[in-house]
Amino acid sequence: MTTADSVIPAGPTRCELGEGPVWDPIRRVVLWVDIRRGLVFSGRLEEHGRVTLMDQVSLPGTVGAVAVAEDGSWIVAGSRTLIHRHVSGTTHELARVVPPGRSRRTNDGKPDPAGRFLIGTLALDGPSEQETLVRLEDDGSLTVIDGDLTLSNGLAWSPDGSTLYSADTLRRVVYARPYDAVTGAIGQRRTLITFDDGFPDGMCADADGHLWIAMWGLGEVRRYRPDGVLDRTLRVPAPHVSSVAFAGSGLDTLVITTATQDLSDEQLAAHPLSGTLFTARPGVRGLPVPPWRGLNEISKETT
Repeated sequence: MTTADSVIPAGPTRCELGEGPVWDPIRRVVLWVDIRRGLVFSGRLEEHGRVTLMDQVSLPGTVGAVAVAEDGSWIVAGSRTLIHRHVSGTTHELARVVPPGRSRRTNDGKPDPAGRFLIGTLALDGPSEQETLVRLEDDGSLTVIDGDLTLSNGLAWSPDGSTLYSADTLRRVVYARPYDAVTGAIGQRRTLITFDDGFPDGMCADADGHLWIAMWGLGEVRRYRPDGVLDRTLRVPAPHVSSVAFAGSGLDTLVITTATQDLSDEQLAAHPLSGTLFTARPGVRGLPVPPWRGLNEISKETT
């Protein structure tokens, strides 16, 4: 099933590399980032699907992803490190993801069903098969989940939390693997979806267990069944669709980020809405993203 007219421009910014949308249930706003400009935006989702910009926060370097803790603070994926941003605006480094001297940066990240934060990397100096997906543990250490990726990207979990889905963009695959959120145990990955066109980017899951995948280069968001079969396609009037998330009090609005990066002047003229935030009401509800649960030392400091 294809719906060509259900995606609307929501504004309110034009991003070079829009990414990482997430619903903040504490402040009841949508968060998203412009990776290359190092910006985190927050906006109020209106009833008609538009987003009103409320604030923007500038951080040094790139910003790959952001997630919200129960106390309203953020965990932010900086260029090479994970950063804790307190509600007061102060920041400090949590863990180094990219070793010194490596030409990489962090990319997409998200809390798992237990609130641990997962983050991936991409190479900045050409093709790679050594990119990583890691998990930040309560003591500040990093657990390597994958170490052989081309470009670590979107993450999602099944409704019961027992399956982790992850995108390896340049291989054009989405993996699935068993995942135990209680113990942290991770099973062997398998290829769930292989793509012949476009590149799988950010993704999320809905309450029915279907995956919504942003397709970079195609101007599409695709919905896949848990068995990997294509179920539905949403057309987006911007070629580089980068990520998706469900937002709103009912988690029934799909927020879609896009980018102007790597588009020629001719492509930008043909697709003037590139880089814009879009929304859709696809008739299904998303899964809530658990809050980041913090680190042991942070918990001690705030008690």
